[in-house]
Amino acid sequence: MKAIRIHQHGGIEVLKVEEIPTPKPAQGEVLVRMKAAAMNHMDLWVRQGMPGVKIPLPIILGCEGSGVVEAVGNDVKNFKKGDEVVVSPGTSCGQCEVCVSGKDHFCRHYEIYGENRDGMEAEYVVVSERDLFLKPKNISF
Repeated sequence: MKAIRIHQHGGIEVLKVEEIPTPKPAQGEVLVRMKAAAMNHMDLWVRQGMPGVKIPLPIILGCEGSGVVEAVGNDVKNFKKGDEVVVSPGTSCGQCEVCVSGKDHFCRHYEIYGENRDGMEAEYVVVSERDLFLKPKNISF
C-alpha cells in the first residue's frame, strides 16, 4: 500500500510517498480502507519536530480520517466489512480505571495517530474497534 511517511523532521521535502506492507488486523482491531484524511497543524508540528517531544520515526502522518471497513479481527462486534467509519484521532488502553470511566483521553497510554503511532495518510490503517464511529449516511467522504 502507499503511505505518506517521514524519516526525519524538516520541511515539505521530508514527506515521502512510500510503498509499505498493508497491515493486518489483530484481535479487537479493524482494517480501514481510507477514503479521506485531513492535514492539520498536528501534521506540521510532527513534520517540523517539536522540542521535548520524541516522535517515533519513520511515521505515517495524519490524525484525522474516514473510510470503509475492509476486514475485522477476532472479537470485533460492532463493525463489519463495508461499514463506513470515522476514526477517532486518539487511542488509549481501554482497560484502566480512567478509560473504563469514559475519560480515555486522560489514559497514561493515550496516543495520537500520526504523532505517537502511525496515522491516517495511507491507503489502509489498522485501529482498535474502540476508535471507530459509524459515519452518518448524510455526510460524504
